[in-house]
Amino acid sequence: MDIAISPVDVADDGQVDDALAVLTASRRHDVPDFPPPCRYNFVGMLRHPTSANRGEYALARLDGRVVGFVGISMPQRDNLDNSELELEVDPAYRRRGVGRALYGYAADLLRAEGRKRTAAMTSESLPGGVERDDSGRHFAIAMGAKDALGEVRRTLDLSTVDDDALAAMLSEAYGKAGAYRLVQWRDRVDDEYAADVAYLDGRLVTDAPMGDLAWGPEEIDVTRIRDSEAARQLRGVRSYASGMVHEASGRLVALTTIGFERSNPDAGHQWITLVDPDHRGHRLGMIVKIENLSYARAHEPKLSTVQTWNAASNHFMISINEAMGFRPVDSWVNWQAEV
Repeated sequence: MDIAISPVDVADDGQVDDALAVLTASRRHDVPDFPPPCRYNFVGMLRHPTSANRGEYALARLDGRVVGFVGISMPQRDNLDNSELELEVDPAYRRRGVGRALYGYAADLLRAEGRKRTAAMTSESLPGGVERDDSGRHFAIAMGAKDALGEVRRTLDLSTVDDDALAAMLSEAYGKAGAYRLVQWRDRVDDEYAADVAYLDGRLVTDAPMGDLAWGPEEIDVTRIRDSEAARQLRGVRSYASGMVHEASGRLVALTTIGFERSNPDAGHQWITLVDPDHRGHRLGMIVKIENLSYARAHEPKLSTVQTWNAASNHFMISINEAMGFRPVDSWVNWQAEV
């Protein structure tokens, strides 16, 4: 068998479609309940990167047929020793050395760039949950990666949502949030709150459970926020955000966002929820999540499910999600390897 690895020409529609076909086949096999890859978002990622990350991409051909893909992401402003991988092999061509060849290509490139480590994710079965192929775990271990952080994906099926229960939860939460008011926006945060969004985003690595991942704080400023917003627009990704403003200071101190890909209008993705540590204990996290779900539902008539991930140790956020009706689906492992 002849395995050849070559960079993706992101301007070549044929190569982009070949890569997307591998991703689609892999996702259909590994997480069949998950929305299929969105071509608009994928093409946008390749052709409209943000200034904060540099991407390199490659295809694997087995006897001339495209059967594998690797995406390599390298932060450009912080965490300059680190990188992230998305490595996929068409399920019909696994266990033939394709994954090893792609990983070897990526590791060589990363070493040449001065990177010291890389991270990637795999999905696994939860006890008593849906069955998942465990080949990703075996491959990661064979490549020398270590299990650095475990997460659980939960799905909210909107057909099962108890709206009366959500309303009662929201009313009780507002009873503890008298010093705060709600603000909401789509796609682009108002200039008034952009710096606060940058501050909250910058706290993610500090506040969220990171396990053994060697990932340091990120330098987030308003320019980086605007850069990300512009990239999402070019990729066909729309979003709905809700925040809480502290009345006395005028600062936005809590934030959550639900995002949508252009070709998957039925599937929302719950992005990170952040609350300034100085303003915790007022149910702000619960308020923004429930209000934002209502906000997204009002504008997305096809919405049927929302996906979210939480570190297994993030008990507070898990309790909010489960009270809202999110239910566990599968486990996701963040792997880390020295290169």
